[in-house]
Amino acid sequence: MNYRTLGRTGLRVSEIGFGGWAIGGAAFGNSYGPTDDAASRAAIQRALELGCTFFDAADVYGHGHSEELLGQALHDAAARDQVIIATKVGANFYHRDVDPALAPGLSRHLGRPLADFPADAVLPVVHGANFRPDYLRFACEQSLRRLRCEVIDLYQLHNPGLALIEQGEIWQALDDLKQAGKIRFYGVSIHQPVEGIAALVGGKADTIQVVYNLLDQAAASQLFPLALALQVGIIAREPLANGFLAGKYGPDTRFAPGDMRATWPADYVTARSRAAQTLAAEWVRPGQTLAQAAIRFALDHPAVSTVIPGAKTPGQVEQNLAAGGVWSAGFGGDAKGREGAKHEDAKREGAKGEGAKGRRG
Repeated sequence: MNYRTLGRTGLRVSEIGFGGWAIGGAAFGNSYGPTDDAASRAAIQRALELGCTFFDAADVYGHGHSEELLGQALHDAAARDQVIIATKVGANFYHRDVDPALAPGLSRHLGRPLADFPADAVLPVVHGANFRPDYLRFACEQSLRRLRCEVIDLYQLHNPGLALIEQGEIWQALDDLKQAGKIRFYGVSIHQPVEGIAALVGGKADTIQVVYNLLDQAAASQLFPLALALQVGIIAREPLANGFLAGKYGPDTRFAPGDMRATWPADYVTARSRAAQTLAAEWVRPGQTLAQAAIRFALDHPAVSTVIPGAKTPGQVEQNLAAGGVWSAGFGGDAKGREGAKHEDAKREGAKGEGAKGRRG
């Protein structure tokens, strides 16, 4: 395992981390299909054994379940002091700050009056985004409890949107949590590169988490150079493009209920799988998997501090972490020439129907 510095935080992190989205499970439909908790804990343990030191979760993944599994596994391995824990906040799935206009519909959805649920109870539905200071303090305490730790190394705003980032007031609540010793550093997880640029211009975020993979390189053109100049760490998420760059899915793949990809249009699934097949034919060398080549691609950009592929089993962890030692394609986020033209064709094919994609990652 190789290690890099996470921007100006000075934290040393494994260049390949552990993305905790998938282990949250599919109970609430915003993940990657069924999971087995024993296998998830074993996956975390295997990551530790192989030198992974960066673990990324979010409170909304499984409505706290990803954090609980991570906290339990690290506790059982007595490994808390050996790792960097990152998590995210902003999706409100608690019986707290419920919009009165939504309450009747929530009650119908839940099958009983909302008033029957205890205050601050975890609900089986996300009913909004919340970045108010009092909510951030509350949610941080819940994450600390689930993670079984006294301080969160990196606390990230989870898709706050451009307007909130530009207003700037949102950072004060994070400064207060830092002053109180609840978090060490903070950053933002975004959807669009322009949101990351706004966060960088504001000067407060220590890290930016953003989608970056062979099929989606939008962050590389403007966001990454600015982050490099300002020494802000980049966490590259979805390096396997929601699993399509794992090389397992064909044009006719249909996903099980509870898997968020089951809601995606068939033509989008077909386009992504065909794009992956094109990339596999052009870029994967003997002894490599497409997944390893894809992770290696993300690692090759100098702005990237760590890449966080998801894993649900020890075997997936082993495959992911082996990518650090495979042949480097030398893309560096800038594919050119004959090979670059083929690569751009695959990107365009994979981008078809992008608007249908789930947005919580």
